[in-house]
Amino acid sequence: MITLHHCPQSRSMRTLWLLLELDVPFQVVEHPFDKSLRRPEFLSLSPAGRVPALEIDGERMFETGAITEYLCERFSPDRLGRSASSPDRMAWLVWVHFAETISQHAAALTQQHVVLYEDHMRSPIVMKLEAARLAKCYDAIEARLSTPVEQRDYLLTSGFSAADISVGQAVYMARHFARLDNHPATARWFDRISERPAFQSSLPTAESRLYDQDYYPAWEA
Repeated sequence: MITLHHCPQSRSMRTLWLLLELDVPFQVVEHPFDKSLRRPEFLSLSPAGRVPALEIDGERMFETGAITEYLCERFSPDRLGRSASSPDRMAWLVWVHFAETISQHAAALTQQHVVLYEDHMRSPIVMKLEAARLAKCYDAIEARLSTPVEQRDYLLTSGFSAADISVGQAVYMARHFARLDNHPATARWFDRISERPAFQSSLPTAESRLYDQDYYPAWEA
């Protein structure tokens, strides 16, 4: 049995979406996004006290990129993954791991807007810089989807994959802080992948949402 340790609207949503697309048996243990992730029993699963943590065949994994690679290699090497012989293998690896670049900026903004609850704790400069960095990440996705030769429906020429899941979930989080208005190809791509039933099933319930707003504009001092 596969057990996913998950906090709604966090990086572990990426693994949840992937598991749903893989259509393999698994169970979810949901955790609150709080100091309980620092308890010794959870640190034995994920030493930095973060999600996702995955239990599989008596072993434990953490870090979304590693989990994505392992699950795809084991359960879907050529549908959601791309095997070593695939022409898209290099691009698949790049985009699976680029998701973390996006997520680190979204995480910084989550801290500023959501975790730090007193205005004097927040930094308008950090907010503006991190939002601008998210826009740069969108630029990279836009360039990938809008090549001079063709308009890609997905990040890989060979079609939908875990690369779209990884980057798509990161963009889902990032859209709380940086809109896609100036990135039309990225917006169309996100609309396309977010219609998938597995994505919809990975969304949080109203009661478990981390964010109480759909969009947080940069805070002014």
